[in-house]
Amino acid sequence: MTLDTRPVRSSASATGSSARRTPARDGEDRGRPSRSLVVALVLACAALMVVDKAGGDDSPVAPVRRVVGEVIGPVQAGVATVVRPVAGIPGAFRTNDSLRTKVEDLEADNAGLRNQLDKAGYDDQRLQDLEGLRAVAGDLGYALVPARVIAIGAAQSFSSTVTLDAGSDAGLRPDLTVVAAEGLVGRIISVTSHTATVLLIVDNSSAVGGRIGDNAELGFVNGHGTLGDDDRLEMELADRNVVPKVGQEIVTWGSENGSPYVAGVPIGKVAKVYESLRETSYRSVIVPAVDFTALDMVGVVVPSGTAGRVIEADGGVSLR
Repeated sequence: MTLDTRPVRSSASATGSSARRTPARDGEDRGRPSRSLVVALVLACAALMVVDKAGGDDSPVAPVRRVVGEVIGPVQAGVATVVRPVAGIPGAFRTNDSLRTKVEDLEADNAGLRNQLDKAGYDDQRLQDLEGLRAVAGDLGYALVPARVIAIGAAQSFSSTVTLDAGSDAGLRPDLTVVAAEGLVGRIISVTSHTATVLLIVDNSSAVGGRIGDNAELGFVNGHGTLGDDDRLEMELADRNVVPKVGQEIVTWGSENGSPYVAGVPIGKVAKVYESLRETSYRSVIVPAVDFTALDMVGVVVPSGTAGRVIEADGGVSLR
């Protein structure tokens, strides 16, 4: 009987295949912790938790926890210091946009407040001028049409004139007296429907009859055609033997029917007195009561009952 001594291939192949797969599983098992190790770690953690809880403030784990905190705490703080600015960038952009908007709003509010503050002084001055005109109307016993100065000098045919924002529609006409709260301004020389041109008393063609307030001595006040500070007005008295005194007040003596000048309006005060030896007379330099370089609100003397906005002699304002 013949025996077959050749190896069985299927068995060898199966054995070889099994032998090749075994190292792979062993490698995978070596990369993972054993179940017993995991179970031991879990039981150890549970035991530490029980011991820590049971120990309270005197827990035996506390020193370990303190040591870990002292070691890890600075590291965490350093990491937070580095990471915090980066993490806060989106919020910083949003915050900056909000702050920028608030700054713009505050700047706009400040600009508005500054404008109101700047204008407040002007409004206060106009109110004072209006109150002054009401007082003048009561002192003179005449009604006044309030008007504002809107142009001066160069646009006119006279060297010392101003233009008012009221004209014939407001009841104005030539040869009406124009006053400010402080005193005499001039007289109207021409009008349109909405404007009036006023010849100032400082013009070199102006002549106003005046009197010394405390002794009633009469004279004529003439302008020098300048709005400067020096020698803008001078006065010669009718009685050449009378010597004016510095500080005496000069007022208008008035014209017939109050045109072009009503009586009793302050013109100015005597500032200097010059003696003319040849003519044996005296000439007085008068400082005007009105600052002609800062004219704004003025009043034009009109008959009581004039239509429109009028300050009456009693100080009331009427609108007819």
